Amino acid sequence: MQRVKNIKKNTWRTITTVSLFLLAAFLIIQTFPNAGKFPYAYEKGGPWQYEALTSPFAFESYKSKEELKREQDSALVDFQPCYNLDVSVSEKELASFMEKGAISLMPVTSLYKDYISKKLATLYDDGILSMSEMEKLQKDKTQTILIKREDNVAKKKNVAELHTIKTAYEKLVNEALYLDKNVLQNYNLNDYIHENLSFNEVTTENLKKDLLKSISLTKGRIQSGEKIIDQGEIVSERAFDVLNSLKRITLENNEKGNSTTVFFGQIIVTLGVLCAFFLYLFLFRQGFLVETKNVVFMLGMIVALCFVSSVVMKHNSSPYLIPYAILPIMITTFFDTRTALFCHITTVLLCSFIVPVEYDFLFLQITIGMISICTLKNLFQRSQLVKSAGIIVLAYFVLYLGNVLIREQEINAPAFLAFIANGALLLLAYPLIYIIEKSFGYVSDVTLVELANTNNPLLRQFSEEAPGSFQHSMQVSNLAADAALSIEANPMLARTGALYHDIGKLKNPVFFTENQSSFNPHNELNDEEKSAQIIIKHVEDGIEIAKKHRLPALLQDFIRSHHGKNKTRYFYNSFCNKYPDKEADESKFSYPGPLPYTREMAVLMMCDAVEAASRSLCEYTDKSINDLVEKIINDLVFEGALNASPLTFKNIETVKAVLKEKLKNIYHTRISYPELNKTEGKTLV
Repeated sequence: MQRVKNIKKNTWRTITTVSLFLLAAFLIIQTFPNAGKFPYAYEKGGPWQYEALTSPFAFESYKSKEELKREQDSALVDFQPCYNLDVSVSEKELASFMEKGAISLMPVTSLYKDYISKKLATLYDDGILSMSEMEKLQKDKTQTILIKREDNVAKKKNVAELHTIKTAYEKLVNEALYLDKNVLQNYNLNDYIHENLSFNEVTTENLKKDLLKSISLTKGRIQSGEKIIDQGEIVSERAFDVLNSLKRITLENNEKGNSTTVFFGQIIVTLGVLCAFFLYLFLFRQGFLVETKNVVFMLGMIVALCFVSSVVMKHNSSPYLIPYAILPIMITTFFDTRTALFCHITTVLLCSFIVPVEYDFLFLQITIGMISICTLKNLFQRSQLVKSAGIIVLAYFVLYLGNVLIREQEINAPAFLAFIANGALLLLAYPLIYIIEKSFGYVSDVTLVELANTNNPLLRQFSEEAPGSFQHSMQVSNLAADAALSIEANPMLARTGALYHDIGKLKNPVFFTENQSSFNPHNELNDEEKSAQIIIKHVEDGIEIAKKHRLPALLQDFIRSHHGKNKTRYFYNSFCNKYPDKEADESKFSYPGPLPYTREMAVLMMCDAVEAASRSLCEYTDKSINDLVEKIINDLVFEGALNASPLTFKNIETVKAVLKEKLKNIYHTRISYPELNKTEGKTLV
């Protein structure tokens, strides 16, 4: 029955993993460009590294963006914006003047009326603008405009002939040479002068578009078979424009005619690269595939960087702005360097189909990934990340410079700015590690360093309320770190797990011998089964305390597994000796488990057992320590306590050797200091 359950569980896990890889492939394909890529990489001023290129077909050579912009700016210098002339304004104001003027002025001479009405008609016919529109025309240095009348006929007009309300009033008063100006001003002429020209945005934009459309986008025709550039020839400005035109037309043709072919090619490439990564995990890191969250995290990082690459390329930015090295840093932090390198290469290979200049991109990013892994194998402090980012930026500079020199290209100054920005973005790895930890339940070395600080409130409470158990945990943590290091396990994880493995003793510290002075409460109980249960309960209490203080789940597993399913040997043996005719219930004397399932947990079990037993030795000699270590660890192996861990016999022997050496150093014999002879009548200086 259990076998059937395991088969179903493994089948479901396999289906989930494959589905996640297929989903990742689908998402990655969405980031790829819709058309095939131009098969040549080139730069203006650099050498042409391919064979001589001739035109595969006849095509028009497009003007460069700079050249087209110059022609457009030149054409727009004489561009004439369009304004609407509202005739009703002049009619209304002239009628108003004649009506109000007749009522308010007594008598009114026909001479003044004739001058004012004719002059107002002339000013309105010239056109009156708002002050803001006039300032805009002057700012743009516009010489002439088009004035569109009600009959939809547009006529040119010099801007110098137009008026504002202020200039129209001044003309009306100042140009009356034979009339009295004071009398004119009494007519309140400002009341009859209003704007009659308004900007016609729609017509102006249409005229501007028509003008720009009239500018040719091309500057010549390249015939089929015509030589474009020879091998080794420097890419001149003309050759650069012709190559850009050929690239543009090739990509347009690919998008129109071969999009289906390109799509199938993208499917094959994506599935091929992801299958290679899956095979690596399946053959060498099956433990990572057991938990779905690991697959989600790694594939999520790959997909995220592909999407970022796609967005950056759509905005025509430099791919060197993207901090690809953040991926190996993250994977190394939570998994291992080998997996980080495979994951990084997988990502870079996929992104090479999104970014231009594949060779340069692959060369730089794969090398940078290797350097980032080497410079940041274990992240314990923020300063390490800053140093690593600095080294990565420097490596970018050197590698880019070397590549440019080999290809005899011009040095692109903006590329160096992109590298500096890349290094700055790498610093985002530090807060990102915290987010990933909380999201996926991982534990980084940075967190372990923080938890291993003995000023931590929980450890400080542990040292005050159960000092003997705390000292035991400190001793075990030192042993575990050295033992883990000797078998290439994580020493920081082993150390931190050891510091917290006995925190359950905080509940009843006096029941554990290391915290007792003269009184032993077990003697009062005089019940081996109850005593055993009290001792065993420190594991359950430890989990409760760990959850209360929000310790990571991984550290909680150290608490659960540090005794595995071993017996409380002292009380079990005492019970058997006390009641030889009574069969002992082993379940009441055994820890609930589970067995340690990682190298670090197995190391903790061995160190814990050896350190505790070493305190009971009568004498500390090389032989007694060697015998103790051999007996304790061999018993654990014999009882199957280490069966669930990935330790080899060689690892176990290595741990034995480390423990023997460390215990000898701890319990070495000290020489006695000689007493100073006292001499009467003499003062010793």
